Amino acid sequence: MEKLYTAEVTATGGRDGHIKSSDGILDFDLRKPKELGGQGGATNPEELFAAAWGPCYLGALGSVAERDGVDVSEANVKVLVSFNKDGNSFVLSADLDVHIPGISHEEAQALADKAHRACPYSKATKGNIEVRVTAV
Repeated sequence: MEKLYTAEVTATGGRDGHIKSSDGILDFDLRKPKELGGQGGATNPEELFAAAWGPCYLGALGSVAERDGVDVSEANVKVLVSFNKDGNSFVLSADLDVHIPGISHEEAQALADKAHRACPYSKATKGNIEVRVTAV
């Protein structure tokens, strides 16, 4: 494996903490959401994970669609990352709702599934969390 890029972010304080990237572009507080008993009012790890997964997934979608000769320049994906209680532990789950205008629902689902198999974030979660990918 050839390492092409490494992001560096330092986190302090946990869910009610702060993150800062080594280049200074990311530099903000985190807050536990109200739904988890926090004060809210700032982003949280689940939002950040969803925010990172979406653009990566669309990049993979663009790559697989190009090979199939399909224009996905107007596509979008809504990524929902959920924090769940599972017995005595906590687990994540995710839903990716993929909208690809101009093609049939069946074609969109096939491309959405191909992109899910190609996306590095999707690969990282494979077998680790429940993920649903749906063409909408």
